[in-house]
Amino acid sequence: MVSMSESRKSKPLRLFIVALFIAISLLSMGFAVYLMLNAANGFVFALAVAYGLLSLISLVFNAVTSYSYYKSYFYDEYLEKLTRSLKPIRSYPTVAVLIPTYSETPEFIERNLKTLKGIDYDPKKIAFYLADDSQDPEMVSGKRALCERYGVNYIHRNDRKDFKVGALNNALLHSKEEFVAIFDADERIVDPRFVKDLLPYFQDESVAFVQTEKRFEKASLFSDSVDLFDTLFFRFIQPARALNGTAIFAGSCGLIRRSAIDAIGGFPAYVTEDTFFSFESDMHNFKSVYVPKAYALGKPLTFSELCSQQWRYNYGDTQFLFYFLKRIRSDKGHRATLFSKVDYLAHGFGLNYLSAILILFTVVSLLTVFSAAPFAYSSAAQFVTASSTAINLEILGVISFLLSLIVPVALTKAYFDSYLEGLMLFFLNFALSFVRLKGAVSAMLAANPFKGWFKGSIGRSGTGRILASLRNSSIELVFSAILLFGSLTAMLLSNISGALWMLWYGALYTSTFVFFLRYG
Repeated sequence: MVSMSESRKSKPLRLFIVALFIAISLLSMGFAVYLMLNAANGFVFALAVAYGLLSLISLVFNAVTSYSYYKSYFYDEYLEKLTRSLKPIRSYPTVAVLIPTYSETPEFIERNLKTLKGIDYDPKKIAFYLADDSQDPEMVSGKRALCERYGVNYIHRNDRKDFKVGALNNALLHSKEEFVAIFDADERIVDPRFVKDLLPYFQDESVAFVQTEKRFEKASLFSDSVDLFDTLFFRFIQPARALNGTAIFAGSCGLIRRSAIDAIGGFPAYVTEDTFFSFESDMHNFKSVYVPKAYALGKPLTFSELCSQQWRYNYGDTQFLFYFLKRIRSDKGHRATLFSKVDYLAHGFGLNYLSAILILFTVVSLLTVFSAAPFAYSSAAQFVTASSTAINLEILGVISFLLSLIVPVALTKAYFDSYLEGLMLFFLNFALSFVRLKGAVSAMLAANPFKGWFKGSIGRSGTGRILASLRNSSIELVFSAILLFGSLTAMLLSNISGALWMLWYGALYTSTFVFFLRYG
C-alpha cells in the first residue's frame, strides 16, 4: 500500500496528469474545428464532424477516467480509518480455497500448490479443492495423484460446460465452508497471512467479498509492461470504485462470503464471471472492500496469452453492457447510485472504447490526409510563420497526438520509474486494438466465446514461428499495408506531413506482428 506521505506528494502530480488527459481531447476537438473551418467540400466537412464526435466521446471517457484517477488519492486514508475500526477476530471461520484448472500440468500446479498450502491458518479450518476440467486421462491421473499427495480435494468434470465458472460452481457443490478463496493455477502465494488479513473486514455482515491486488512475477520489460495493465487498474481505478462501493471482484486473489455466493445463486455463467458476480453482489445490496496489496503473483504472460485474455475481457464486457442495461431497468430494489452506474458503464465500455476509438481515429486520419484540407499541402515554413486561426488549430491536432504518447510515458515514469514501460503500453494498445474489437464483435454476434482470435501456436523459433506470427497478425498487417501504401502515395503527391503521419500509424499496427514474433 502507498504510504500517506507518498500519497500527499502525488496530489499535485495527479492534478497535472488529469489536466493532460482532458487536454488531449480538447486539443483534438480544436483540430476538428480547424477541419470544419477549412472544409473545401462536403467530404472534408463530414470527416471534421466524425473527428469531432470521436473527440467528444474521448473527452467524456477521459473525464470519467481522470475523476477515478484523482479520487483514488483519497482511498488510503479511507482504508486506514476502516482498518482501525476493526476488532480482533476471536473465532476463526472455515475457509475453502478453490483452484480451477484445465490445461496446466501437474508439475506446474505443484509449484504453486506448495505455496497455497503454506497459508497461515488453522489446518482444521481450511480445505483445498482442485476444480479440474482436464480431458486427457493421463493429465487427470497425474492431478489426482498430486492432490492425494498434498491433501487436496480433487474434483473432476467430464465436460467443460461454462468453463471456469462451471468448474467453480461445481466445486461449490462439494464444499460447505463459510468463506471461499479463489486462486488461479498459475498464482503462488507470497504473503501467507492472506486469510487472516482479510477476514476482519467481514465483521460487517453486508460485505460480500474482499479483493486484493493482482500482480505478475517480474521477468522482462514486456511482461512488466503487461503487468502495468493490471497495476494501473488496481492502483487507480479499483480504489475509486471501492470508495463508490463498486469494487470489482477480479476472479482470483479474493476472499468471498459463501452465503453471499448462495444468495446470488452462484457465479453467473458468463465469460467474465467476476464482473457479473461483482455487479450482482451490488444488486443484492452487498458491499465490497479492496485491499491494495498483492498476496500472490501470477505467471508472466506471453503476447499470445495476453491477446487471449484481452479477447475474453472484451467479449465479456460487451455481454455485460447488454446485461447491465437490461438488469438495471428491471430491478428497483438495488442500491445502485449514479456513481455506481457510471462505474459499471465505464467498465463495460473501457477496452471496447479504447480499441474502437484507436482504429476509427486511424481511419479518419487516413481519409483526412487525402482530403482537400489545407494542411495536407502546407509547408513547414507556413507552420512556422503563419498566425491564422486555422493553422494554429491544426497544430493543436499534432499536439493532441503527441500528448497521447507522452501521458502514459509520464504516468509510468512518475509512479513506476520507467519511461520504457510507458512507451511499451502505448504500442500495446495499438497492437491489441483489433483483437479487442474482434472480441466485442463476436459477443454481439453471440459467437462461441472460446473460439476466439487465435489461429495456431506461435512455436519457439525458425520459419514456423514467423509464419505463425504472420497468421495471427494478418488483419493488423493488412491494415498496416494500407497505411504504408497511403504513406507512399502521399509522399509521391509531395504531402510529406501526411506521409509521415501514415508511416507512423502503419508502424504502430505492425507492432502486433513484432510482439508475436518477439514475445510468443
